Amino acid sequence: MTFKPGDVVFLKSGGQSMTVAAVTDENVECIWLGEEGDLFRQAIPAIALTSAEDVADDEDDEEEDEEEEEEEEPATA
Repeated sequence: MTFKPGDVVFLKSGGQSMTVAAVTDENVECIWLGEEGDLFRQAIPAIALTSAEDVADDEDDEEEDEEEEEEEEPATA
């Protein structure tokens, strides 16, 4: 996946959202605010990141699947 400055990303393992500040050949420089408002900046390997758009798409797919399952279940009285 290709990232560019301004993209919102997450670690694939979870965590809070981060903003891409810069991209090099191997790393993505990310910035984020800590719980107490501290600003952090860290170079993270691109392979460890996923786009916030991908996360949102996955959540939408899960919601659609749940809605389809509810429609398929017979009503009980």
